[in-house]
Amino acid sequence: MSGTTTAAARCRRETGAGANRWVVLVVLCVSLLLVAVDATVLHVAVPAVTEDLKPGAIELLWIVDVYPLVCASLLILFGTLGDRVGRRRVLLLGYALFGVASGIAALADNAQVLIGARALLGVGGAMIMPATLSILRQVFPDRRERALAIGIWSAVAAVGAAVGPLLGGFLLEHFWWGSVFLINIPLMIVSLPVGRLLLPESRGDRDGPWDVVGALMAAAGLFGLVLGVKRLGGGEAPFSPYTLAPLVIGGALMAGFVRRQRRRTHPLVDLRMFARPAFSTSVGCIVLAMLALVGLELIAAQYLQLVLGLSPLQTGLRLLPLTFAAMAAGLAGAKLLRRFGPRAMVCFGFCLTAAAVVTLTAMGGDDNTGLLLFGFVLLGFGLETTLFGAYESMLSEAPQEQSGGAAAIGETSYQLGAGIGIALLGSVMNAAYAPGLSSVPGVPAADSKAAGHSLGEAYEVADRLGGTSGGALRQAARDSFVHGLHVTLLVSAALLLLGAVMALRLPRVMDCSAPATDSAPDAKPGPAGIPAPRDVAETRVSA
Repeated sequence: MSGTTTAAARCRRETGAGANRWVVLVVLCVSLLLVAVDATVLHVAVPAVTEDLKPGAIELLWIVDVYPLVCASLLILFGTLGDRVGRRRVLLLGYALFGVASGIAALADNAQVLIGARALLGVGGAMIMPATLSILRQVFPDRRERALAIGIWSAVAAVGAAVGPLLGGFLLEHFWWGSVFLINIPLMIVSLPVGRLLLPESRGDRDGPWDVVGALMAAAGLFGLVLGVKRLGGGEAPFSPYTLAPLVIGGALMAGFVRRQRRRTHPLVDLRMFARPAFSTSVGCIVLAMLALVGLELIAAQYLQLVLGLSPLQTGLRLLPLTFAAMAAGLAGAKLLRRFGPRAMVCFGFCLTAAAVVTLTAMGGDDNTGLLLFGFVLLGFGLETTLFGAYESMLSEAPQEQSGGAAAIGETSYQLGAGIGIALLGSVMNAAYAPGLSSVPGVPAADSKAAGHSLGEAYEVADRLGGTSGGALRQAARDSFVHGLHVTLLVSAALLLLGAVMALRLPRVMDCSAPATDSAPDAKPGPAGIPAPRDVAETRVSA
């Protein structure tokens, strides 16, 4: 009888804690599904919340934005804390906090309580997100299996983002708005004992004290940067003190954080990871992919509703092919990565997405269902291919003891890229849209200026004016919006092609050599403190 023993197989036995790693993946995917759904489920409930709680304009803005803002700010803090005190422990605490915060949000009787509950949900989400990826990195030491697991993980994320609005709409038709939060509680009640029983505990490098000051600097700095970027994306003046101050303070704190980490013997985040081309390039690809595409999603939703006149439900259904294509790419990603390697896969994903974006420039004032279906399918498959290859390369390149911090860096890059994309592409859209309304016959200059703020506002002005001038303004606004959409799509395609060039720095082939375990007696430190593979990482034995 003969068999094959590998270091990866031994690592699976040591880290599996008696649980089948695929069962662990199911538990982690349920966690991710809840967080992904909660990020979008409230969007359709905003009108009902507004009618019931009567929040002011600023309060309503915070109800929607405080969850992603807090979550993005705390990813590095909790990702590195998990490396120190235990990733499973942080994940289970995140489960508990998420369940409690969901109950508070569901029963909120005023806007302030709902804002506080949403902030607590953001804290719980920040504890859950990096922990799921870092535990996944631990229980799948073999890169081939890990690639498949990350593909399933990313497909679940795509499902959650799409299911959120649809689930929210269904619940609102039958229950009150608080039901969109109550659905989290039974799932968390089940996840806590199941996670405690099945998930393995793991820690990273525990030498030296945890850098509390650095963690707080990172949290405050990211909060300022994300807040400033969100205000820019919302159309606020870039030199407004409420926009400029968070950006400047956040940037200064993050610069101080980087400087502090470089000087410390035991840094919170090992910045030497960025010296590795595969890691830094993967992070850059994640930022660029989100920068180029998230703004397009918002603009596409406006196009479908305001130009084509579709209802919110019809708009969601039109965007479903994008989600299904992303799911397919996630499930096929492991095979693509093994066959073509990270460089070709990410480069292909960027080019395919750019081709989809250019194809969508054929959209006009009339509905073209076939074109939209084809373009959205290409867009979803290309985007997920890009993100899958970048995430897998980033996570595989990071040392296992730093996997929580690496996962937090990836998630933070995702959030920052999304925020910057909304601000940048929104600015491009406005710059291309507004000039077309400056000289509409019969429309006063003040009304033309107001109509130049957005297509929705242009329709309101046109309805108020009525008659020939109102009709002319409405048609001019539609034409200007379509023109602005075309310009924005071309800018996005240029950014995506830049990402394809950046991806050429990724490794050509997928290195599947088994990593050495900490217990290996002949393991020696490699570059940047990563154990070098054992000479006998894979041996054949016979009995």
